[in-house]
Amino acid sequence: MDSKKYGRAAALTVGSLLLVTACSSGGTQPADGSAAAGSGESSKTIVFSPLGLKIPAMKNLSEGVKGYGGSKGYEVLVQDPNLDPQKQLTDLKSVIESGRAGGAWVIAVQPAALSDLVKTAQEKKVPLLLNGVPEDYGLSGMQPGVTFDKIDYAEQGKAVGEQLGKCVNEKLGGTAEVIFMVSQAGTAGKEELEKAQKEALAATAPGARIVTEVITTDRAKAQTDVSSALQGNPNAKAVLAVNDEAALGSLGAYAAAGKELTCVTEAGGNDEVLKAVKDGKIYASVVLQFEADMVQSFDNLTAMMADPTQPGKQIVVPQKVMTAGSGQ
Repeated sequence: MDSKKYGRAAALTVGSLLLVTACSSGGTQPADGSAAAGSGESSKTIVFSPLGLKIPAMKNLSEGVKGYGGSKGYEVLVQDPNLDPQKQLTDLKSVIESGRAGGAWVIAVQPAALSDLVKTAQEKKVPLLLNGVPEDYGLSGMQPGVTFDKIDYAEQGKAVGEQLGKCVNEKLGGTAEVIFMVSQAGTAGKEELEKAQKEALAATAPGARIVTEVITTDRAKAQTDVSSALQGNPNAKAVLAVNDEAALGSLGAYAAAGKELTCVTEAGGNDEVLKAVKDGKIYASVVLQFEADMVQSFDNLTAMMADPTQPGKQIVVPQKVMTAGSGQ
């Protein structure tokens, strides 16, 4: 899946990942795995290279991977690229070429920087689990011994748009002025997500009309910008939000203006958002299920390790629509 989106969204579910760390196989390992404990058999050793351990979500995810791997009898060596694509490449190349690793799970800082590494891993028969799609790595189609994991932005956007449409029909009689909170240019999945949001909203609630767009960068700016948007669109009672920052910022803006935000939906689902869903302040959140994704990713990688020549797969991060009545 895309690294930027993964890094942001992984923070939403890392608490659940910690539940599987009881069988953890140890701490962070050096890049070459030279100080690793265990059998030393590459067939049972997996390298996990996240974006960088200074990101709390990545640190916690690494603990989850070690715990799950340990429970399955695998040794997991964690590398720390520290958001440096060249360091990530160098560290991975070292451990793969040395024969230390039987497989590698990589959340690429910069997928294009790892194109040659994919070829090296295939030559060494070291299977890879990579975020994104083959084209991100300069590849054409699926590859032997390489599985790719992505977020389905179109599916995510459709769910967010449909849920807002349902809210408009249910609470606003099918008619509403909508503030559309979008991502900044260059954000992963922006076009797919926002196109699907708009199309699904129009199909579900034809009487809903987007009156303005607000570019979301962070929560504070989102609140300021929505406050400004409300001055020009005082009758807007619905917000189609791209992420947690947008949704929470919009709630703050409406509260500060003394106005009611009747309908808001979003993609993300951090703890604060889920509480707002439970309390009825946010109608729905489309939440990526990273615990389930961790399990399917690890299991796909170990299956390839049993036969590195088999074709890889394109897997997708599971997602779930959370509403006040869905239970949390």
